[in-house]
Amino acid sequence: MIGDPEISRAGVFRRLGQEVIELFCEPDGNYPNHTPDPTVEANLQDLIKTVRAQKADFGIGYDGDADRIGAVDGQGRILWGDQLLALFARDVLKEVPGAPIVFDVKCSQGLEEDIRAHGGEPVMWKTGHSIMKAKMKELGAPLAGELSGHIFFTHGYYGFDDAIYGSLKLLEIVTRSGKTLAELRDSIPYYQSTPEIRLDTTDDEKFAIVARVRDHFREKFPVIDIDGARVQFPDGWALVRASNTQPVLVVRFEAKTRERLEAIENEVYAVLEREGVSAQPTSGH
Repeated sequence: MIGDPEISRAGVFRRLGQEVIELFCEPDGNYPNHTPDPTVEANLQDLIKTVRAQKADFGIGYDGDADRIGAVDGQGRILWGDQLLALFARDVLKEVPGAPIVFDVKCSQGLEEDIRAHGGEPVMWKTGHSIMKAKMKELGAPLAGELSGHIFFTHGYYGFDDAIYGSLKLLEIVTRSGKTLAELRDSIPYYQSTPEIRLDTTDDEKFAIVARVRDHFREKFPVIDIDGARVQFPDGWALVRASNTQPVLVVRFEAKTRERLEAIENEVYAVLEREGVSAQPTSGH
């Protein structure tokens, strides 16, 4: 009920009969513990430690306005936005078989494979809140999401990114499956990958650099260029895209093995360094 002080994030779970252990649930704009970003591994360390210490089934992390979700399984392992989207997609596809599921270019190849394996149509698209929602509307997609933890629910909901709703859906999925969140996590195709990495450049140069990187690799490999350049190596991929909001390049890498991941990183960083972009990540986020 709107306005009921008991219907807090934790209160919703308690009303469903769940035991809730709260961490940093009182709003404080000074951020005395850490910034409220559930996609940064350092920000989830307290959650991981508490889940392990309390032997909790799983943990949930929100950002400040609770439109992004992060999760930790009972073993203390993080589930990133694309892994959560895979679980939500499985659930939706039971009721809407063959439906398009939209995800951004930063998401894992494992997500695309899992959507296909469960009868859905994977649709890779550009990163961005309004851009994703427009694509969902165009396709009539019941679900979309980003690596950043924005998950947009249209099937059975209002079509926007509500992390509290998402965490309740996750609880429902785990409960109905009869499995732990760790077991569900392990059933998703897995690749070695990096987080998003931000490299300093300038607003004047960032798009031109991405275009030159795209053209360089297109001579040897397929390149998806709907949002930056996602270079499709035979056993992995690399993404180089210009940030929509900052003078940085956003890069991410994925491969079947740790060795190939490092090799792909080195190959792409060598090209970026020739463009004057240091492989040293920016200190900002």
